[in-house]
Amino acid sequence: MRRCVIAIDAGTTGVRARAIFPAGADSQQRGQVVASYREFTQHFPQPGWVEHDAEEIWATAVAVLGEVLAEVGADGVAAIGITNQRETVLAWDRRTGAPYGTAIVWQDRRTAERCDELAAAGHLPRVREITGLVLDPYFSASKIEWLLANRRIPRDADLAVGTIDSWLVWKLTGGTAHVTDPSNASRTMLFDICTLEWSDEMCELFGVPRTALAEVRPSSGRFGVTAAGIAGVPAGVPISGIAGDQQAALFGQACFAPGMAKNTYGTGSFVLLNVGGRCPPPAEGMLTTVAWTLAAPRADASVAEHAGDVTYALEGAIFATGAAVQWLRDGLGVIGSAAEIGPLAQSVADSGGVCMVPAFAGLGSPWWDPYARGTIVGITRGTTAAHLARAVVEAMAYQTRDAVDAMSAAAAVRIADLRVDGGASAMDAMLQMQADQLGVTVRRPVDQETTALGAAYLAGLAEGVWPSLDAIAAEWAVDAVFEPAADRSLADLGHATWQRAVACSRDWIPH
Repeated sequence: MRRCVIAIDAGTTGVRARAIFPAGADSQQRGQVVASYREFTQHFPQPGWVEHDAEEIWATAVAVLGEVLAEVGADGVAAIGITNQRETVLAWDRRTGAPYGTAIVWQDRRTAERCDELAAAGHLPRVREITGLVLDPYFSASKIEWLLANRRIPRDADLAVGTIDSWLVWKLTGGTAHVTDPSNASRTMLFDICTLEWSDEMCELFGVPRTALAEVRPSSGRFGVTAAGIAGVPAGVPISGIAGDQQAALFGQACFAPGMAKNTYGTGSFVLLNVGGRCPPPAEGMLTTVAWTLAAPRADASVAEHAGDVTYALEGAIFATGAAVQWLRDGLGVIGSAAEIGPLAQSVADSGGVCMVPAFAGLGSPWWDPYARGTIVGITRGTTAAHLARAVVEAMAYQTRDAVDAMSAAAAVRIADLRVDGGASAMDAMLQMQADQLGVTVRRPVDQETTALGAAYLAGLAEGVWPSLDAIAAEWAVDAVFEPAADRSLADLGHATWQRAVACSRDWIPH
């Protein structure tokens, strides 16, 4: 009986733990889903501010991890892998282990004006060159600057600053390891994605002490072991894989070769394209990010260029897709549950000319406009709830096309197909729209918990549970395939109307 790997998926609204069994496990094990999930509290102290209680995240992670361990048994666990909401950041005291207040979440917009100031001062080109990112409050650096300036945090040797992966490893190892991986570090706007080291220049720009930042280690490799005294968690379990959630999903979708791409339809949508081992130059409207690094080459890995080396990705970050469905449910009461949107949208042949741009917190890729706001255009007396629902579903496909078009132009490579996951990928009609909009095949896997899979694969690769990338790729199985329509005229017409609606939403908030 082969041992499993447990993935801790610390998301934006909750934490999931799941045991992943390799192909060598018996059929009963492989068919069994051993998982636990719990939500934690969202805090909104002011409009545009979003915060999390780091201690609550830790307690939630321990609870779900303990529940899974109780089912599989500690002796059956080869390693733990961690994947996490990216960009969310906190500060804590290494001596006491106590956080300095709440964590500032990736959705938080409190530092928008500060990012504008830095752009106006001419820092954007250098930020793009070093970090691959844009000056936007989405990323961690301006959040850390705000924390240090507004919470009277001492800048001494005991200060630790980190993303949620760092916090969880710190707690799991009993405070012996302050670490992160390049995929998370590359989202802070403090990391040089070419040298794979913290950038002194960026740390100085944002006033962040480099000594407070985590040690950066390969995404697949030993980060530490669990400490004694954690309720329900045995001591000595290796923590051997870390990746930010979207990079973990790319790995979990087995997108190991350049040109392979995935999209996760969650609260937002995140399109990642594997561009190989060479860092590409900054691309207009796109983010350049580290996808993962592996600890060492493996002789039996035929995809040799990825073993023991860095893999980069271009990313299109879309802030609101599933969030628009939640708004229909909670804000307007148009639907009673998220599952209702698919049938409601399919009850009409088209949106009746209605376009909905869900720019609730601005627009991400390729626009990067924090001052855009949500827009609905094309309403007539004949507009119904079904038309509005269809417009929301269509917006998912349109936003992804915008990101993919910009990404393909930047990488000078056409995406061969798109692998999809996330809650909205259950909608066959939406995936058909997506295939038609992109003009490429869309593939949905059997197992759509790809962030957890990616974290488990990274950890298991380090500990020998999976011997190679090829062995991991062999476990990817397709559930459904959506082929694009041969005639692109209707798709292009709809997209052109969408572009006009986007123009209406742009730069709406005075600044």
